[in-house]
Amino acid sequence: MKVNVQAPNFAVKEDLLVFIEKRLQKLEQFYDKIVAADVFLKVQKTSEKENKITEILLSVPGSDLICKKESKTFEAAIDECIQSLERQLKKRKQKERSFA
Repeated sequence: MKVNVQAPNFAVKEDLLVFIEKRLQKLEQFYDKIVAADVFLKVQKTSEKENKITEILLSVPGSDLICKKESKTFEAAIDECIQSLERQLKKRKQKERSFA
C-alpha cells in the first residue's frame, strides 16, 4: 500500500509519519486489496482544543473509502479514523463474500 501524507502549513514530524504508517498497515489485515492511502492533516485556527483534523482516503477497488475526524491530537484523530475505516472494510468484505 502506498501512503501519501499531506499537511499544508506545517511540517509533519517523523514519529507521526511512522505512527500513521503503522496504523494504516494494520488495516491490511482486514482487507488485502488496499491500493493507496491519502492522509490529510490540517490544523484549524479556532479557540477550541479539538482543532486537529485528519482525513484519510483509502483507495480500494470499487469505490474509495473516506473518513474525517477532529480531535485534540493527530494521533487520537488517526486512531478514530482507523477504527471507522476498519468497520467500513469489514462491511465491504462481508458484501463481497455474500456476492461471491
